[in-house]
Amino acid sequence: MKSIYKIFIIFVLGVTISACNTVKSVKVEDFTVNMKSPQIKVGEVDLQLETFLGMGKLKKQNVTVLYFPKEDVICLKYKYEFYTFYQFWNKKGRLEFINALTKYNEDYNARNLEKNNKSQYKYGVVRGYLVWQLISITVQARANMNVELGYVFKDKSPYFSVNQREAEYIDADARDNNRTSPNITMYFTRAQAAELSKIFEDHLIPVEIPIEDEYQEAYTPMTENDPLKDAY
Repeated sequence: MKSIYKIFIIFVLGVTISACNTVKSVKVEDFTVNMKSPQIKVGEVDLQLETFLGMGKLKKQNVTVLYFPKEDVICLKYKYEFYTFYQFWNKKGRLEFINALTKYNEDYNARNLEKNNKSQYKYGVVRGYLVWQLISITVQARANMNVELGYVFKDKSPYFSVNQREAEYIDADARDNNRTSPNITMYFTRAQAAELSKIFEDHLIPVEIPIEDEYQEAYTPMTENDPLKDAY
């Protein structure tokens, strides 16, 4: 009887371990974007980036926001250390951003923000797509990457953060074209993050947008500047 019981326990453990391994091996939901797809400018947002080589205070930057109807993705186009970056968010990523900002505002209002290394990904990690290029005649690198959602304290002030992790581009035809993008953190005040969240919310349901050209402006951004820091 004891032998049968031991066999049963071993069988249950084996099934449990197998199930755990199955969960861990779930396929990552990568996606791609065709840069020649129709695209429309839907806004501009302000945010902060590190200065060159991470020296000095954060620097405010205005970022162009594009919508690609065919792929149903939002693109944040910005420049950093001589490169132009196109950071893409699919619907799942946009939803996670909205939820993360809601949780951040709750923690902010409850004064539950803590200064630790885990805060930068406290609200989750989403999968994104990145295209980056030095100048128009150089290789246009592209790859999927992780984006961490959380917050960071800078100069005693908290910022909602979007941490763009490394993306690795492998060129099958020319090894010299291989590229690895740097880790880049975007710092948002609550007002700045709310403006991007509103654009994400407005584009959760795909819509047919008449586009005469591949690139068309359809949004005039607010001219009022947000404060660079949140009081806390």
